[in-house]
Amino acid sequence: MKNLKTISLIGAATMLMQVGVAHADLDADDLREIRKISEGFGLISLEEAQAKALEAKPGIVEDADLEDRAFDKGWDYEFEIVDADGGEWEVLIDAKTGEVRKTTQDWF
Repeated sequence: MKNLKTISLIGAATMLMQVGVAHADLDADDLREIRKISEGFGLISLEEAQAKALEAKPGIVEDADLEDRAFDKGWDYEFEIVDADGGEWEVLIDAKTGEVRKTTQDWF
């Protein structure tokens, strides 16, 4: 089972290298929407946010979203990252400042 997970991670890493990590599970429409919002509100780019997320938790980005947080917290980039041990993490990056807001491991 562990070998299967390792093979899957290697395959995912290879695919991501071919399409660019910043574009992991995002299609062209998602990317256009994120760029439109980030430029319109003066936010950091998806690529800058991804670099910050990978500094906080090295691994492979599986998914990325730009979320408008409730209660005036502003915009966050949300990244799902798989680390070298196969652990899954969620990293939130403040889309205005680039600050790491939260890093949590998914426990499922």
